[in-house]
Amino acid sequence: MRFLIVLLLIASTAVAQKPAESTTLAKVRAANSLNCGVDFEEVEYSTADAHGNHSRFDLDLCKAVAVAALGPGAHFTAVPYRAEADALNGLKDGDIDVLATATPNFVNTSSGLFAFSRPVLFDFQGFLVNKAFNIHSAKDLAGKKTCFIGGTESEDQLQAYMKRENIKWLPFSFQEEGEMEAAFVTGNCAAITADVTQLGFERIAYKGFAQKCEILPDVIANDPLALTTRATDPRWSSIVNWTASALILAEQSGITQSNIIAMHKSSDDIPTQRILGSIKGYGQFLSLDDTWAYHVIEAVGNYGEIFERTLGTASPMRLDRGPNNLSTHGGLMLADPIR
Repeated sequence: MRFLIVLLLIASTAVAQKPAESTTLAKVRAANSLNCGVDFEEVEYSTADAHGNHSRFDLDLCKAVAVAALGPGAHFTAVPYRAEADALNGLKDGDIDVLATATPNFVNTSSGLFAFSRPVLFDFQGFLVNKAFNIHSAKDLAGKKTCFIGGTESEDQLQAYMKRENIKWLPFSFQEEGEMEAAFVTGNCAAITADVTQLGFERIAYKGFAQKCEILPDVIANDPLALTTRATDPRWSSIVNWTASALILAEQSGITQSNIIAMHKSSDDIPTQRILGSIKGYGQFLSLDDTWAYHVIEAVGNYGEIFERTLGTASPMRLDRGPNNLSTHGGLMLADPIR
């Protein structure tokens, strides 16, 4: 009798530990395709959304989530949005299965409607400067005009930063981005401020003048971005969050798109074996197979590879990694271990 009770307890525990079914995962698998929201910003300074166009980065994240859910050769549809608020409404209404990037700020996180992965991009408000003014840090803006769009969060954060750093600067406010850009290009202001994804995107449009521009490393205010899902499906949110983690873990472990086959065959590193599915049994916790992360990295590379080709020095944006470096290299990118 006692033996029977023990068996029943073991059985009931096993049932209790079985992951609940994700309705979104089931929907994606039934359609054999993922609907992924991507914010295609225009070359302008929006008063509602400070980020610039990082759609190439977002598209790689969409592909990564699609492969995690559906396996090699997965299909996804990029659903375009012009502003983050519209994209979040689309997610809330079920038009998309995941939003590649959105801001986990107070309003978005406290609504209870959305779940956010670990940050996948540490965007931040910074300065784009004209090299002719010999500016190497924000301190060098003392006595010089800095351009900004008035009546925005960027202005509030800029004012607070300059006061905090005790920089005696000259404010130069605009209502139209075209007028502000003209003032910057003609040397009527030494710098403009916005999130660095916006500054990098804007710099591309300057063409020949872009060579005279530099984005300073000084951080006015942080504005991170994360993969976003509906809070009503925590199992799906977990899959999406661990997809982000797998990309970072791969870079931490030295796994790349070009060496992944060799690493899978010969690596005796336990964390690497877990990521690549050589050690069995971890995929079941996400309702995925054990090689899900292997196929994600095979498809898009590790986090550093994605950043470099879509936002970094190998891309038209030419952004420094800065806070998007691994924590072991002075950045903020760090993933939880698979164990």
